[in-house]
Parts: sequence; structure tokens; C-alpha cells
Amino acid sequence: MDEPGARLDASWRAQYERLAVEAALSTLLAVLLYAALKVSVDGIRKWRAKVSVLVVGAGPVGLTAALVAVRSGKVLKLRLLDQRSRSALLCRPQQIALEPRSVRFLLGLGVDFDNMEGCWDKESFFTKIGVFQEHLLSLLEWHKRRLDVCLSLGTKFSDDFLKKNLASNWPKIIIIADGSCGESSTILGISPDYIVESCNAYGANAVIERPDQRQVPTPEIRAHSLYFDLSAYGMDMTTMGKEPSKPGFHLKIYGTFHNRYLALACPASDSKIVRFLRHTCSSSIMKNIFHQSFNAYKMDIEPRVNELMLHHIQCSHRIFEIMLSHRRVTAAFIEGENTVVIVEGEAARVLNFDTGCGVNLGLRGLESMEELIYKVATAVDQNDLFEALAAKIRHSKQVAEDFKQNGLFATMFE
Repeated sequence: MDEPGARLDASWRAQYERLAVEAALSTLLAVLLYAALKVSVDGIRKWRAKVSVLVVGAGPVGLTAALVAVRSGKVLKLRLLDQRSRSALLCRPQQIALEPRSVRFLLGLGVDFDNMEGCWDKESFFTKIGVFQEHLLSLLEWHKRRLDVCLSLGTKFSDDFLKKNLASNWPKIIIIADGSCGESSTILGISPDYIVESCNAYGANAVIERPDQRQVPTPEIRAHSLYFDLSAYGMDMTTMGKEPSKPGFHLKIYGTFHNRYLALACPASDSKIVRFLRHTCSSSIMKNIFHQSFNAYKMDIEPRVNELMLHHIQCSHRIFEIMLSHRRVTAAFIEGENTVVIVEGEAARVLNFDTGCGVNLGLRGLESMEELIYKVATAVDQNDLFEALAAKIRHSKQVAEDFKQNGLFATMFE
């Protein structure tokens, strides 16, 4: 009597287990299909996501930032603003030196150094600011064929501009690169406070202007372990050898033959000669140092500076502590307009010592720009935007920290 009932119970259990397995598989399949659909939809959303970008400042850093934006694939509309006219931008004769790291970064953006006036030396490229800006402008104009790119040169970023142009249609991202004297950050309410930190070095600068010489870009000249005999100015050289370590000065000569720039630097120390050159009140001492240094290390094909030409040398009166000033706030969020603001270039960080490589410091900050644009374009909510801003702020701080630790060693001491 029990056998048929037992068989029936076993049959029901088997059927129940089969149904349970089928239900579990159906549920799993539904979950997988939902996940795949969500990933697919999210992927399509991210692929199609675009943002509008406003770049304020058409210097080397601002133009490069604009180029990063249009090549990111995430920009629907870009507008570039500068109060200077196109002719004013392109006639700038000052030389810039693009270091190997900057060269690699720019090559990735499509910059063609083979079609740019300049010269190579040890994987660095030397050109004039105007030439570099003209090349970047030509690249941006090429992108106008497929993107909405507007180059508003001769237009100043101001409160009046905001009211007339952005009152009802703010861009998703604003990149401020209008230089150390720019007012755009203040207009947008970003704190003007800077953190000023020592680079643990002392330096001095000089410039020699010679209108009869060419403005062709030239490689830099560096000389190391320089020691100066200043006994003619009352510096007792007989006691110098008793110091624990004599400071060796580092010299750089750069720029075109028309405008020759010199930078002199040494690591921070309390040696006798450093104290002497830091506190001397005679400008003739530094002028003589730069005069003698230039004649000793200049290129063979350029003329010497003689005593009659000393009035052409303008230089620091004494050596000073080299300081890096970097903005306390380099990124902000305008909540009412849902807009991200980024500060780059000299608007974000400035060195009080010219080495001819200032553009490179600005380009370091742009290395995280494409990632920021992608994160902002694909953000779902404000939390995603804040995470993008936090990552950009961390990178900006790291750029300043890296320069304090290694920047002068790379540009002057190596």
C-alpha cells in the first residue's frame, strides 16, 4: 500500500525540483539579460554623451586645452575666448622650450613639429610662442569641419559677457587659462588665494636685448658647478675653501639671439657666497656675473657682450628665493548652472623664477583634462561630477608637489 504513495511523492519531489531549477534558471537568465541590457544602454549613453566647453585664454596652455577638448570625442560645442586679436597672438616673438614629456603629450594631440618653425635638441623642441599658437589655431580650425568650434578672439570674458552670452545656456565645462593677471576666475567667484611654497633654491634672471640679431629659435645652453671670484667686490675668497661645501651655481642661456635670457640658480644653502649675493645692494655685481657668464658659455656664432654693451643687460639686483605660487582652489562647481570650472596654466600656478620652460608646467596640468571631460560628459548625477572634480584637484596638487621636488632639477640642475 505504501509503494504507490512513495512513488507518487518521489515524482512530485522530482517535478518540484525541476520546476525550481527552471525558475532559478529563468530568474538568472532574466537578471543576465537585464544586466546586459543595462550595460548596453549605459554604454550607448556614454558613447553618445557630449558636453559644451568654454576655454578662456588663447595662450599656449589655453589653446592646448581646447585641442584636448575637441580630440576627446566628448565635446559637442567648443568656444575659445581671448581679449587679444589673432594678430596680437601670432606676433609674439618670445621663445618657448618644450621638454620631451610635453613633446610626447602634444604629439598625441596631433601637433606636427615637422611643419613648425623651430629646432630640436636632445628631444626638446624650441620655437616662438607666436609660431606655436598659430599651429594650434590651425589645428582647431581644421576641427571646425566636424565640430561646432567658435574662435572668439578679440572678446573679453567679463560680467557683461556672462549676461549676454551665458545667461540661459551655460557650458558644461569652463577652462580658465588667462594667465597670472587674468580676472576670469574672480568673475566666476573662485577664491583668489594662493599657497606660496619654497622650491629650496635661489636664483636670478637677466635679459640681453640686441635688436641687430636674429629671432631664430636656438637650443638652450647649460653650464654647471660655476664658482665666481668676487674678491673685487670685497668677498674674501681665501676663506671659501674652509666651508663644508661650496655652492655650485647652474647657468642657463636661452631664447633667440635677438632676446637672450639667462637664469642663474643654486640649491638653498647658508654658505658665505650665497649670503653675500642674497644681501648685496650693488646691482653691478649681478650684472658683472651675468656678463662674464654669457661671454664664457654663449654660442660661438653669436657676438660677445663688451663693456660698452653692459647697459643692454637688465638683471636681478641679487639672488632671491625661488618660490612656487599655486592657487588654493583650482576647480569649482557652479551649482545653479550645473557647470564645472577648471583653472589651468599660470592662472593656477606661477614660478617667480623664469627658466624659459613655464609652458611645460601648464601642460602638466592638462594631462588629466581628457579624463575630466569624459567623466563630466558621462556623469549621471552631481556625485559623479564631484568625483571628477576631486580627481582633477588631486592631480593639480600633485603637479605643484612634483615641481617643488623635481622641477628645478629637471630644468636647471641636470
